[in-house]
Amino acid sequence: MLQQLMASPHLFWLSLGGVLLAAELLGASGYLLWSGVAAALVGLLVWVLPLPWEWQGIAFAVLTVVAALLWANWLKHKPDNSTTNESLNQRGRQMVGLHGHLLEQPENGYSRISIGDSTWRVSCADNLNIGEEVAVTGVEGNTLRVVGLNAPSSIN
Repeated sequence: MLQQLMASPHLFWLSLGGVLLAAELLGASGYLLWSGVAAALVGLLVWVLPLPWEWQGIAFAVLTVVAALLWANWLKHKPDNSTTNESLNQRGRQMVGLHGHLLEQPENGYSRISIGDSTWRVSCADNLNIGEEVAVTGVEGNTLRVVGLNAPSSIN
């Protein structure tokens, strides 16, 4: 086996690159990716230009570091297309600013409104009547705070 590796070291490096890349597929989070790429490149280099094993090891180490640094540099300069949404998975906070109509006459400051395909419990400090248009101003647990749109002085 060792004689076979010494006779064709490019197969060793290509195999090592394949094993490292396959291991990366199992979830190494990028740690083995650049080592696998470097091993495959050394395999191609040794196939074209026979090098002693010392130089093969040095080429593998240098290519691994260079590939990782190039990747880190690319990531640093890559534009960030992600948008952070503070209200992601917080349906109530996504409702702030929306309008709806009261479905029930408020009792003790609470009523219900319909937004989209859902009805929501709302608290309102204003004296509102059924059918009035309201705007959502905040969230308290699963209850939306609303103000009447006919009372502009109460909108904060």
